[in-house]
Amino acid sequence: MKKKITYTDEPMGDVRVVHDFLPPPEELAFQEETIKVTLQLSRSSVDFFKKEAQIHNTPYQRMIRHLLDEYTARHTR
Repeated sequence: MKKKITYTDEPMGDVRVVHDFLPPPEELAFQEETIKVTLQLSRSSVDFFKKEAQIHNTPYQRMIRHLLDEYTARHTR
């Protein structure tokens, strides 16, 4: 951005107002109710999730939780 921007008072032409279609912040920052459980998993499974979580810069527990949520959503009738 080496070129300097020059502003003018020229007309912009036909302008159309777009209504706000984005959700409000409170809908974006929802927190689903969680419950703590103790679960024993195989070392290979935990190692896999830890490795993938590091690659994607996210907590591995969150990845496991999302996997379980997807599974239950697809198998709930």
